[in-house]
Formats: sequence, structure tokens, C-alpha cells
Amino acid sequence: MELVVDTSVVIAVITGEGCREELVAATRNADLLAPSCLPWEIGNAFSAMFRRGRLSLSQARTALTAYRGIPVRLVDIDLSAALGVAHELGVYAYDAYFIACAQRQRCSLISLDGGLLAAAARASVQTIEVAT
Repeated sequence: MELVVDTSVVIAVITGEGCREELVAATRNADLLAPSCLPWEIGNAFSAMFRRGRLSLSQARTALTAYRGIPVRLVDIDLSAALGVAHELGVYAYDAYFIACAQRQRCSLISLDGGLLAAAARASVQTIEVAT
């Protein structure tokens, strides 16, 4: 089974957030996919965490080592199609990339972002939500 994982899921797993074990269980035995922008989104999330004092550079580097151990296949997304999704659903392009990835791959999307999950459901994408 293929499953698109979004940035919130990856960040929660690699930084050891409270729902980590539930996320690992929910994705076990799945072939994990994500749009090719995932590494840059992780970097952006970490920079936001730096600004809020939630993460040190050392912790970020440790988390990046953990990220490299997660077998996520990065998928190129058609930008025009993703922009169509963004326009149709009224979401940011970064959310649209994950929805477009799930649509293109015909698989479910797992996220901790309620807004992304709601938008994906409106686009007829099957979603998996893990309680935090």
C-alpha cells in the first residue's frame, strides 16, 4: 500500500513528538511517498521552530539523521495541476502539493494538519488522521 506522508507527520516522527508511536504504527508496512519539496519543507519547519525556541541546531541535525533513515520516495508534482488544486480548494500551494501527490499516485494521505485533511477530503482523497 502506498501512502503520502506530509511534513507534519515526518516532523512529529523525527523530533519524537508525543504521537510518534501512533504515526509509526499507522505507516508500518506502507510504501511512503511525498512530493519532492518535502526536504525543503522540513527545513522551513525547523527554521520556524528555531525562531520559537522549540528546537536547537543540534536537535535539528539529529532529527535530519533520523529523517534520512525513513524510506520516503519523493515524487515530482506537476506544478500546473497543483496550482489547480490550490485554486479549487482555496489552499496554499504547499498543501496542494501533497493533495496532488495523493491524487496522482491514487493513494491515501496521512497528516496531523486538520485543514489539509479537510481539503484533501473535499478533493476526494482518502485520508488518515492520527489523534495528537
